[in-house]
Amino acid sequence: MGILGSFLVLLLLAAPAFGQLPSQDILALLAFKKGITHDPAGFITDSWNDESIDFNGCPASWNGIVCNGANVAGVVLDGHGISGVADLSVFVNLTMLVKLSMANNNLSGSLPSNVGSLKSLKFMDISNNRFSGPIPDNIGNLRSLQNLSLARNNFSGPLPDSIDGLASLQSLDVSGNSLSGPLPSSLKGLRSMVALNLSYNAFTKGIPSGLGLLVNLQSLDLSWNQLEGGVDWKFLIESTVAHVDFSGNLLTSTTPKELKFLADISETVLYLNLSNNKLTGSLIDGVELSTFGRLKVLDLSHNQLSGDLPGFNYVYDLEVLRLANNAFTGFVPSGLLKGDSLVLSELDLSANNLTDLSNNKFKGNLSVIAKWSNDLEYVDLSQNNLTGTIPDVSSQFLRLNYLNLSHNSLADTIPEAVVQYPKLTVLDLSSNQFRGPIPANLLTSSMLQELYIHDNMLSGGLSFPGSSSKNLSLQVLDISGNHFNGSLPDEIASLSSLQALDISTNNFSGPLPASITKLAALTALDISINQFTGSLPDALPDTLQSFNASYNDLSGVVPVNLRKFPESSFHPGNSRLDYPASSSGSGSSSGSAGGRSLSAAAKIALIAASIVALVILILVAIVCHYKQISRQFPSSEKVSDKNLHKTSKDMASTKGKDDKGGLVVSADELGAPRKGSTSEALSQEEKLSGVGGFSPSKGSRFSWSPDSGEAYTQEGLARLDVRSPDRLAGELHFLDETITLTPEELSRAPAEVLGRSSHGTSYRATLENGVFLTVKWLREGVARPKKEFSKEAKKFANIRHPNVVGLRGYYWGPTAHEKLILSDYVSPGSLASFLYDRPGRRGPPLTWAQRLKIAVDVARGLNYLHFDRAMPHGNLKATNILLDGLDLNARVADYCLHRLMTQAGVVEQILDLGVLGYRAPELAASKKPSPSFKSDVYAFGVVLLELLTGRCAGDVVSGSEGGVDLTDWVRLRVAEGRGSDCFDPAMASDSENQVSVKGMKDVLGIALRCIRPVSERPGIKSVYEDLSSI
Repeated sequence: MGILGSFLVLLLLAAPAFGQLPSQDILALLAFKKGITHDPAGFITDSWNDESIDFNGCPASWNGIVCNGANVAGVVLDGHGISGVADLSVFVNLTMLVKLSMANNNLSGSLPSNVGSLKSLKFMDISNNRFSGPIPDNIGNLRSLQNLSLARNNFSGPLPDSIDGLASLQSLDVSGNSLSGPLPSSLKGLRSMVALNLSYNAFTKGIPSGLGLLVNLQSLDLSWNQLEGGVDWKFLIESTVAHVDFSGNLLTSTTPKELKFLADISETVLYLNLSNNKLTGSLIDGVELSTFGRLKVLDLSHNQLSGDLPGFNYVYDLEVLRLANNAFTGFVPSGLLKGDSLVLSELDLSANNLTDLSNNKFKGNLSVIAKWSNDLEYVDLSQNNLTGTIPDVSSQFLRLNYLNLSHNSLADTIPEAVVQYPKLTVLDLSSNQFRGPIPANLLTSSMLQELYIHDNMLSGGLSFPGSSSKNLSLQVLDISGNHFNGSLPDEIASLSSLQALDISTNNFSGPLPASITKLAALTALDISINQFTGSLPDALPDTLQSFNASYNDLSGVVPVNLRKFPESSFHPGNSRLDYPASSSGSGSSSGSAGGRSLSAAAKIALIAASIVALVILILVAIVCHYKQISRQFPSSEKVSDKNLHKTSKDMASTKGKDDKGGLVVSADELGAPRKGSTSEALSQEEKLSGVGGFSPSKGSRFSWSPDSGEAYTQEGLARLDVRSPDRLAGELHFLDETITLTPEELSRAPAEVLGRSSHGTSYRATLENGVFLTVKWLREGVARPKKEFSKEAKKFANIRHPNVVGLRGYYWGPTAHEKLILSDYVSPGSLASFLYDRPGRRGPPLTWAQRLKIAVDVARGLNYLHFDRAMPHGNLKATNILLDGLDLNARVADYCLHRLMTQAGVVEQILDLGVLGYRAPELAASKKPSPSFKSDVYAFGVVLLELLTGRCAGDVVSGSEGGVDLTDWVRLRVAEGRGSDCFDPAMASDSENQVSVKGMKDVLGIALRCIRPVSERPGIKSVYEDLSSI
C-alpha cells in the first residue's frame, strides 16, 4: 500500500502539468504565423515559437504582441516587409483584442466574413498591403472601432450600407483601392467621424446628401473617383469641416453662377480643392466676388471656368491659389500684383486666356512683378509673350526658390538682383532675348542648384569670382546657344557638385582646362559647336553618361574612357582627332612583311578614292552655290516656333549625318533595286517617301542614332531636298499657333528615319530654322476619310502636358498615300533604347531611381489622357515612351492614333501590340477590338514589368517551365515566392538598399494588379497614386 499510495500522490501532483496547454490566444497567433512565407527580419518567425510560450495565456515576449493580463490586447506588425497570406479570421479568437495593425507589408488575403465578431477592437490598420476582395457587410458590427484604415490595397465592390453601424468610428481611410458603386447614404450616420478619406477609388453617382450632419468632421477627401452631379454647396456653407477635397471627379455646375457661393463658404474651411472636374461658369456674378471665407488653399484648376477673375482686393488669408487650365480671360487681377493684401506663397494661373502668366498669351511688361509680394516661393511665367526686363530690385522675393521666365521675349541684360535672391535654387531664363554679359556672381551663387540661360544672345567670358572660398551647389548649368567666347577658365573645377554641363553652340576657344577632370559628379557634358583646340583630357570622370565634342578643332587621340561613346560624339569636326574604334586597321598594308609600303592595288585604290573625293567636293560646292542663290529669294512665309526646343546635341548629330550619309534620291531612282539591301526593290511606301521628299539612301549597314537611341538601318538616312514646289501639294493644318510653315518648306527639310510600325514610318525632319519635328507618314489604307480624320485630329489641339508629346498638325495630300502627322521631336531616345540589354543601348543601365521616375512620369501622362482629355492611349509600349533631356523625363507618344485610323488599321495595330506582348486579353478575344482605359492599364503593367526585369515584353523567356512570355514568367516566379528573382541584375547595386528593394516589390505588386482580368484591373488614377507614394 505504501508504494501504491506514493504513486497516487505523484499522479495527482503531475495531473495539472499534463493538462496545461497553450491558451486560445497563443493558438490563434500560431495559426496566423503558418501563413507567413517571407519574414526578412525574422520579426515573427524568430520570435513566435514554442520555446517562448508563456502558459499564463499571453506571450508578452513575442515581437509585436501587447498583453493585458492573460489576454492579447494588441498585434502590431507594421513595416517589417512581411509576405504571406494573412488569415485574419483567427483573430476572432482573441476576445480582448483592442489593436490590430500590420500596415506597410506585403500581406495578401481578405477581410473574413466574421470580422464583425471582433467586438473589442478599437484600432485596425492593414493599409499598404495586397489584401483584396469585398468589405463584408457585418463590418458594421464593430461598434467599438474608432480608427479603420484599409488604404492602398486591392479591395473591390461597394462600401456596405452597414457602415453606419460603426458608431464610434472617428477615422475611416479606404483610399487607393478599387471600390465602386454609389456612396451609401448611411455615411451620414457616422456621427463621431473626424476624418473620412474615400479617395482614389471608382465610386460613382453623386456626393451623398446629409454630410453636414457629421458635426465632428474636420477632413473630407472624395478625390479621384467618378462622382457626378453638382458640388454640395450647402455642406460647404453650413459644416464645420476644415479640409475638403473633391478633385478628380466628374462634378459639374448646376447653374453658371453657382460659384458665387464661394463668398459664403464656412469660415472653418481652410482647404478646398475642386480641381480636375467639369465645373463651368464665372467667379464673378455681376459684382466682384470680394471674399473667399478664410480659405488658405483654393484649387479650381483643370475645369472649364471662364470670364474675368475677381479683384482679390479683400482676401487676406489665401496662401495658395491655383486656377490653371481653365478659360479665364481679361487681365491678371490687381490684387494679385501687389503685396499689401495677399500672403500668397503659390500662384498658378497658367493655361488660361489671360492677358498678363505660364502657358497663357500674356503680352504685358514683366516690370509688374516689382509690385508682387515678398512671400512668393514659386513663380512660373514661362511660355508667354512677356516683354521688357527683369526689375533690378534686390530686396524683393526674399523667399523665392524657383523662378522660370523661359520662352518669352524678355530683353536687355540679366540684372544683378537675381544673384541676390537669398533662397533661389532654380533659375530658368532660357529662350529669351537677353544679351550682354551675365552677372559677375551668378555662377558662384552658394544657393543656386540649377541654371538654364540657353538660347539667348548672351556674350563675354565666364568668370568665377571668389569661388575658392565658397561652397557652391550648382548641379545643372546650361548656357548653350549663346555668344560666349574666350577660354573655359580653370575655376570651372570649383563647381564640384556639377552633374550636367552644356556649353555647346557658343564661341569658346583654346584648349580645354585640365581642371575640368575634377568635376567628379559629372554625368553629361556637351562642348560641341565651339572652337576648342588641343587634345581631350585623359581623365574625364567615368561617371559620364552623355558626351558630345563634335564640331570643334580638337586633335590627338580620343581617350580610352571616352571610346564608349559613338563616333558621332567626336565627328564631324575635329578633323585631326583620331577615334581608334572607327579606324582600326585603316593604315595596315595588304600583306607586305614589313607593313611599311603600299601594294600596287592599294595605290590604285587610293588614287581612285582621291578622284571620287574630288568629284564629291565639286558637287558639294555646286549644291552650296545653289543654296546661296536660293536664300536670296526667301519664301514669303517664315517658319516660326515658340515651344519646340532645339538642342545643340540634336543639331550636331543631324549635321553629322547629313554630311556623312545624307543622299538625295531622285524619283527616277525610286524604282531601281538597291544594292546590298535586304530586299530587291523599294517598297511602295518608300517610293512615296521619295516622291514627298523623304528619300531613303542606298546603304544597308546597321547603325544607331545617338539622338533617338533607336536601332535602324542606314537606309533610313535621307534628305528632303525636293526643289519642285508641288512635291507636297496638299493641305497642311496646324493644331495650335506655335508653328507655321508651308508644304514646300516641309518638303525641303532634311529627314531621317526614326522607326517603322504597323501603321507607318516616323521621320525626324529638320526645318530651315533648325527646329526638329517628328513626322509620321501613315501607311496607305489606315487613315479614316478626310472629314472624320479632320474632326478627330482637332480634338488633339492644345494637348500640353510634361509627360505627353505634343501633336502640332497634320498634312492631307491629294493621293491616298499622303497622310502625315506632325509632332514634337524628343531626344535622346525611347525607353526601349535605354532599357533593353542589346547592342546600341543608350548609356549605362538605368538605376532604380530612374526607372521609378519613368514609371511615375508615364502614369501621370496616362492619367492626363484618361481624365483631362477622356482619351485612351491605345498604343502604349516601350518604344512609344520617349525620354526627354538629361533628366530623362518620360513622355508618351503615338497616342490616340486609333481615332484617326480605319477599323482595319486599329485591328492591325492591336495585333502588333499582341506580337510585342502589350495587348490586353480582352482585346484578343474581341472580334472588333477597340482600345480602352483598362487596356491601357494592362499595357502599362507590362511596361512596369519591363522596367523591373530589364526584359522586352515580346521576348520568350526560357526556364524550367519551357518558353513563356514575360507576364507568365513573372507570375510563376511570384507564385513560387521568388518574385525578387525577376529583378534586373543590372540593378544589383540598388538591391543592397532596403528602401529600394521595398520600392521594387511595391512596383511589382502594382504591375501584377495592372495585368489582372479586366474586371479586377484598377484605374490609372489609383495606379498613379500608388506609384507616387513609393
